[in-house]
Amino acid sequence: MEKSNVKTVPSMKSMSMSRHLFSLLLSLSFLFLLCRLLLLSRSSHQLLSSSSSSSSSFSLPPAHAHADPCSGRYVYVYDLPDKFNSDILRDCRTILPWIDMCPFVANMGLGPHLTETGSVLTGTGWHITNQWVLEVIFHNRMRQYECLTANSSQADAFFVPYYVGLDTGRHLWTHDISLRDSLLLELFQLLKSRPEWSVKGGRDHFILSGRATWDLRRQADEDHLWGGKLLTLPEVKNMTVLLIEACPWDSEHEFAIPYPTNFHPSNESQIVAWQDKVRSTDRPWLFSFAGARRPGQAGSIRDQVFGQCLKSARCRLLDCATQDNDCDSPATTMSLFQSSSFCLQPPGDTPTRRSAFDSMLAGCIPVFFSPHSAYTQYKWYLPGNYSEYSVYIPEDEVREGRVSIEEVLLRYSEEEIGDMKEKVISMIPGLIYKDPSHQLESVRDAFDLAIDGVLQRVKSTIGT
Repeated sequence: MEKSNVKTVPSMKSMSMSRHLFSLLLSLSFLFLLCRLLLLSRSSHQLLSSSSSSSSSFSLPPAHAHADPCSGRYVYVYDLPDKFNSDILRDCRTILPWIDMCPFVANMGLGPHLTETGSVLTGTGWHITNQWVLEVIFHNRMRQYECLTANSSQADAFFVPYYVGLDTGRHLWTHDISLRDSLLLELFQLLKSRPEWSVKGGRDHFILSGRATWDLRRQADEDHLWGGKLLTLPEVKNMTVLLIEACPWDSEHEFAIPYPTNFHPSNESQIVAWQDKVRSTDRPWLFSFAGARRPGQAGSIRDQVFGQCLKSARCRLLDCATQDNDCDSPATTMSLFQSSSFCLQPPGDTPTRRSAFDSMLAGCIPVFFSPHSAYTQYKWYLPGNYSEYSVYIPEDEVREGRVSIEEVLLRYSEEEIGDMKEKVISMIPGLIYKDPSHQLESVRDAFDLAIDGVLQRVKSTIGT
């Protein structure tokens, strides 16, 4: 209700008040006002004098102190001798015995630029990225991390930039385990001599490998056995270890992070443009598969997957064992994935596949046959409800011929497929590694989510 603007009319009695009384009240009011002004003047003089003699006696209230945005997020990066990282890159031709890795470790680990992307890879930000170079990409991203600290006493976590996967890969096909383990053992002698390690016994330290857990958990020191021994060292049990594939049943300190794809955007608009592209792409194939058979691998369902795809008019197959199909070409594989609603991801040499991330980058719904291909692995990245973004078909049912992949996928309505595809597309920013030379402040990529996971794990481990 609005207030009334009508003034109260004074009574006749008050109007007949004597002029003497009115004059008296006026005089008293004047005297009161004069005294008040004198008191204020005196107080102001005292305050100014006090302020000039002592700044702590009178001051304006301090401005609101902003909270430290890096509180709880500081990371200290060890400055290791070059032999643990950059020397390995300089000796890049020895990293793998059958391929020259020098082009792939270039451009901060992103590999050669793709300048002619055509209609399949519209836009920029594309490279030919090798799946084993994640250590290089991650280290270069770490150099740009906004909460680095040179003060180890301030750090919440400690990163050890040893390229253990690349180092181990140089010697995996030799039978000299002393050579295979020498740099690794030297590293831990160095770490244990440092005060940063002794404070928490390594529980606030983390390390990363671009290889799967199975390449780094040799159980005995015998020359004929496969792999390095990083994950069997007692000291490592306290650390947080990031890998492209973790052991889902025998470790509490291993955490899987995405394989690197070929897309490394340098700005947010590149990501949005790519999402728009794969969202609007026509998908004439119900499902597809890119890969090779595993004839000598016991238990593999690759033959069954090949057979079912070849028999279906709704499936497109890319046999990567033939020379005609260049499966190492980003344009070749992305063309396949963009044209398909579902992409089959059976286990290969290990349960996980880089292809799973390539296909999701293309907006293709992954079809998994083992829970260890995704669900027990990438918990920092993939939704807990796997049916939101993927299809699961138990591999035993495929192996024994009790299920038709095509029939399972035909049960999904167009609306369900659209919802799942949109979920996959929304996940893209968190599944890629951006170009380390640029900042994407509004986009959190796979690196950012990994650091979040490490810091949370360290906090829960050390109880702070």
